[in-house]
Amino acid sequence: MAEDSAGLPSDYQFWMQKLSVWTQASTLETQRDICLHLPQFQEFLRQMYETLKEMDSNTIIQRFPTICQLLAKSCWSPFILAYDESPKILVWCLCCLIKKDPQNSRESKLNSWTRRLLSHIVSTFRFDIKEVDLFNQVLGYAPTDYYPGLLKNMVLSLVSELRENHLNGFNSQRRMSPERVRSLSRICIPLVTLPDFGPLVEALLTYHGHEPQEVLCPEFFDAVNEAFLLKKISLPKSAILCLWLRHLPSLENTTLHLFEKLISSERNSLRRIECFMKDSLLPEAAAYHPAIFRVVDEIFRSALLETDGAAEVLACIQVFTRCFVEALEKENKQLKFALKTYFPYASPSLVMVLLQHPKDIPQGLWHQSLKHISEMLKEIVEDHGSYGGPFENWFLFVHFGGWADITAEQLLMSEAEAEPPEALLWLLAFSCSPGAGHQQRVQTMVEVKTVLGRLTKLFRSPTLSARDLQAAAGENQGGDPRPPACQQLVRRLLLHFLLWAPGGHAIAREVITLMAQTDAIMNEIIGFLDYTLYRWYHLCVEAHTSRKLAKELLTELREQASPRQVNE
Repeated sequence: MAEDSAGLPSDYQFWMQKLSVWTQASTLETQRDICLHLPQFQEFLRQMYETLKEMDSNTIIQRFPTICQLLAKSCWSPFILAYDESPKILVWCLCCLIKKDPQNSRESKLNSWTRRLLSHIVSTFRFDIKEVDLFNQVLGYAPTDYYPGLLKNMVLSLVSELRENHLNGFNSQRRMSPERVRSLSRICIPLVTLPDFGPLVEALLTYHGHEPQEVLCPEFFDAVNEAFLLKKISLPKSAILCLWLRHLPSLENTTLHLFEKLISSERNSLRRIECFMKDSLLPEAAAYHPAIFRVVDEIFRSALLETDGAAEVLACIQVFTRCFVEALEKENKQLKFALKTYFPYASPSLVMVLLQHPKDIPQGLWHQSLKHISEMLKEIVEDHGSYGGPFENWFLFVHFGGWADITAEQLLMSEAEAEPPEALLWLLAFSCSPGAGHQQRVQTMVEVKTVLGRLTKLFRSPTLSARDLQAAAGENQGGDPRPPACQQLVRRLLLHFLLWAPGGHAIAREVITLMAQTDAIMNEIIGFLDYTLYRWYHLCVEAHTSRKLAKELLTELREQASPRQVNE
């Protein structure tokens, strides 16, 4: 017995002896002794759980061979099960014994034994122990047959009661009391991952009473959300939506969990990130209710500010927006919510234009749409409109980042003699540097116009050299050095040029090698190629040669970037 006490509360053997006496005799004196010791025994159970929860079931059984005897005797005492939080703590202790994936018959038997005890504990919340025993004796059921059925019926009964509760309105005689609902949610905390309790967990999440405050305990929401994130529980979308609408911390934790998954050391393609997004249910939930969208969007906004506009964060926002718009089109066929409820501080006209997918607009009208977007943004930003400042409108615009890239492509592929439209130049300058003042933005437009003039002349040239492109992108002699944002914009123009110009494919690798002098620029180019392929996929672009080149460059650059990261 010495090994039993190692690591467990010092009075373990004392309580083992007590339980033996309590279960062997049912005299009045024994009952008094039980009642006298119930508070201390509950505290012992709590301390025992703190020890057991740090171990797996195999370790528990090896180190404490009599633990099953102690738990079984405790579970069959009606006095212990009727006292305060003792049943809940016993459930916690029993859950420590369950092996999620039993590897042999011994572990399977332990799981079955544990589940029978759990069923027994739960059944006593609704039925008197003597009634259960009598029922067993009269019908001749063995516990192995009786308790799973009893548990199933009890869960279905509670589910039915919860679902009918809202039909009773304010008829207090027939309604389940808020205290009972709250108690039920607390009891379910350690049981949320057990399949038998799935219907009850769902019924609690979708339960709507008439109380002004939340009746379910916050720990229940936390437990369900954690189980959902770890894929230990399967719930319908409606239940998950209720969880996130009723408990803000769960929604925030889910968004942060997804964010950490996406912004990881392992470089994920945007197509793969899109799969993660959809699997999380967040885009669907955001489309279902504006309150969810605004919480998620605010977290993205904070991440963008904290990372100083990191390209990885920007890409995640754009992929999330793509998934959100797709879900919104399915969800809001009857316009359940007005668009203004999703973007309450933005210009409704601007939102309507940005939400249009370029794929749904004839390519010949893209120029017109871009001009319209530019004019609306410029009026708001430079004429100090009533729809927020430059950053808020830039943040809205970058949600739909494809429009900025289409702007660059349209300018590059225009006629060499044609004057670049000022509206499109302004849109490019704004997209790369929203915080710039009017004078700085004008200077960026001048720089971009000069570079575009050189590039459009080279665009249809069948033979090009890396030196030609360097000269076209070079800064004017004697001028001030370009601001970083302007330099980044020129690099993007060069990359677009390499993918679309007939002579650009042959020199693409050489030009990119000259450009990627730092890890930051290398990552910037990788991000550009990845987003371009993702955008073309959704646009159904048929430029097979350009797509093939972009894929090859992306693969090669990722292979080059990996050794750099390892060396660092």
